Amino acid sequence: MLETGPIERFKKVGNYASYCRCVQSNRFSNGKSKGKGNRKNGNKYLSWAYVEAANLALWNYDYIKRYHQRKTAKTNNVVAIKAIAHKLARACYYIIRDQKEFDPLKAFA
Repeated sequence: MLETGPIERFKKVGNYASYCRCVQSNRFSNGKSKGKGNRKNGNKYLSWAYVEAANLALWNYDYIKRYHQRKTAKTNNVVAIKAIAHKLARACYYIIRDQKEFDPLKAFA
């Protein structure tokens, strides 16, 4: 929460996920890549923290392990971990904004 600052500055959950570097910054037009965008924009410490949280969540939650196995069947391990980090970043946005407890079944059902 301290690294994020006031959550009201993010209008949508996607803006927060982008700030945490949990989404790609590719630009496409007509199915063609038009550049990488501003890849270094955002908070690198939040990006690191969410990847670490994703790795720890793999150890503690069976449904996150199942989600990880489904993702690694389609892509590689790094992309699967980053997808879990993205889901955790989205969940943290709502936790901070609404002051509610984390419900992992809601995020990974």
